[in-house]
Amino acid sequence: MKRRNFLKSATLASTSLMVPAFLKGYNGNGILKNRTGKNLVIVQLSGGNDGLNTVIPFQNDIYYKNRPTLGIQQNKVLKLNDELGFNPAMEALRSVFDDGKMCILNSVGYPNPDRSHFRSMDIWHTASHSNEYLQTGWIGRYLDNKCQGCEKPYHALEVDDSLSLAMKGIQQSGFAMSNPKALKKATDNRFLRAAAEHEQDKEGSVAYLYKTMINTQSSADYLYDQSKIHQSKISYPATAFAKDLRQIAELITADTDTKIYYVSLSGFDTHAFQKNAQEKLLQKYAEAMAAFIKDLKQNELLDDTLIMTFSEFGRRVKQNASNGTDHGTANNLYLMGGNLQKAGFYNAGPNLSDLDKGDLKYEIDFRKIYATILEDWLDADASSILTGGLGKLSLV
Repeated sequence: MKRRNFLKSATLASTSLMVPAFLKGYNGNGILKNRTGKNLVIVQLSGGNDGLNTVIPFQNDIYYKNRPTLGIQQNKVLKLNDELGFNPAMEALRSVFDDGKMCILNSVGYPNPDRSHFRSMDIWHTASHSNEYLQTGWIGRYLDNKCQGCEKPYHALEVDDSLSLAMKGIQQSGFAMSNPKALKKATDNRFLRAAAEHEQDKEGSVAYLYKTMINTQSSADYLYDQSKIHQSKISYPATAFAKDLRQIAELITADTDTKIYYVSLSGFDTHAFQKNAQEKLLQKYAEAMAAFIKDLKQNELLDDTLIMTFSEFGRRVKQNASNGTDHGTANNLYLMGGNLQKAGFYNAGPNLSDLDKGDLKYEIDFRKIYATILEDWLDADASSILTGGLGKLSLV
């Protein structure tokens, strides 16, 4: 080897020893190489989003007859095909749909629907039957099922201060955190640290509390360190929901051991004066989601990420006297990502001429979607997590 080449190689070698470990995995474009696993992001629209005014059957006279003032005028609908189109507030997601990165499933629900926010959300969280009450969530049972890497408390992360039932298992549960820096500061309390390190025999509830405290501290340390690895270069809207999605994108880009993320956007219980309120929420959702997808795509992560958006139920077909809508049943559900088997509409729009006492009839049981995600995306045995043997769909 020539002296000049030797010195060049030696310099590069010695410099690499001083580079932090997390930087060594990046390629020349600042993108991590050799990533591990797939990511699942679950978005919950809390309150019961009105699906009929989100994905609009603009050619259906029954829709406009039932919503004389609430219906979205045909000339304002963002047409996606000859029958269905987006609410104009969803403009930011139009390109995602057109690019084949979105699948819309219509008339999603379950038998014997419940119109209570709390009960219906419990059914969605636990994947139970209407007459069945479970204490664990479908993601929690996935964690209990000894999934690869799920022994880490932060394998499934909810961006919130509290943990949803969907994320709770018996042996393992997800981890809730709204801000890594704030959590790190809270857990750095020297008295809590000393208590966690104090060795003594512990049993029952005391042992559980100590385990929870130690897991919280170790998770806080890890997630805080991971949150510093990558800062997004994408411009996100100045909303709390967009901030949550940006945080998720940064953790995914840092190749964090967290593989399941859960985030919520609330306010969809639109009993009165719905139009403006819902459109503001849909715009907030669409713009933040469009930035999130752009972020993932820029970092070559969209193919490894599946995003599911759901709401606990839809609204009734007929508008009420307060220019709003009351609790309904079936609804649309959205999947986004770079590895969808079927883009666009998975099925036709809801049948407005065949209602159940003024409500939409479900066609797709939501648990089939869960089973598909568990089997085909998370490589899990859905039959050991979900009951009923409902089968799955060709989605991912």
